[in-house]
Amino acid sequence: MVFDVGGTEIKYSVMDEDLKVHASGHVPTPMDSREAFYQTLEDLRAPYKEETAGVAMSLPGFVDIERGFVAYPGALSYNRNAFVGPELSDRLGCPVRIANDGKCAAMAEYWQGALKGCVSGTVLIIGTGVGGGLIVNGRLVNGVHFTAGEFSFLHHHPADWNNMQEMMACRCSTPALLSRYKALKGLPEDSPLDGREFFARYHGGDDKALEALEAFALDTAGQIYNMTVLLDLEVIAIGGGISRQDAVIEKVREKVNGLYASGPNAATGFPMRPPRVERCRFGSEANQVGALYLYRLSEGRK
Repeated sequence: MVFDVGGTEIKYSVMDEDLKVHASGHVPTPMDSREAFYQTLEDLRAPYKEETAGVAMSLPGFVDIERGFVAYPGALSYNRNAFVGPELSDRLGCPVRIANDGKCAAMAEYWQGALKGCVSGTVLIIGTGVGGGLIVNGRLVNGVHFTAGEFSFLHHHPADWNNMQEMMACRCSTPALLSRYKALKGLPEDSPLDGREFFARYHGGDDKALEALEAFALDTAGQIYNMTVLLDLEVIAIGGGISRQDAVIEKVREKVNGLYASGPNAATGFPMRPPRVERCRFGSEANQVGALYLYRLSEGRK
């Protein structure tokens, strides 16, 4: 059984190794206690207990995949410094494997999606922040403190270090795009605007929407450039709701290629190659698919 735990809801599936879904649904995520969280998972699995061999789970936070330990819980504060994997395994009477949601998405894309066949690549999940995961030399990078791939915390200007608005979460997220547009239009920050309305205006030829997306794509491309110079990444796969817009993928790709064609590369003739910028294959199912793949690997299957 596969769970995708978010700050708002828990999505679940009974999924086989061919990714065929035999049952699925969603319920609100308990926010009051870990006991309530565990009880919800136990109740959801009960009807499928006899037909499921174990549990694979994606959840927010800094997660030690090997030990099933949550060091930092993200939105689910009750999971701080908890051995969620082993505790759930004892409670459910089956193997339980847990991993960070962004890393699950990266593994889904590496297994069957946009990163399939590459040696090194990354997934950027653009939403309220920027999460994701890194695949380097064919292996998921978790990090000694389990924070590898927390792209939200990348900073644009160390000289302005205490300015939170210079972090990637505040420049390359969906809210950042909308905020930039509102500023360009002279709209109050609290004025109602969502992604659908923004892109309706963009496709309608709103010049400020065009300008906002250009700046957003350049900021995102700048961080991609830094990542690829450091790690020689072949593919950057962009996910999150915003990735459904062709304009986002095309603009980020255009800006990445532009940065590689100018600046240090052009001046020195250094033959660095730009990465491919692609859309993630798995949309809202990525976390579940990646959790299943990590479960399979932990059980010694490939």
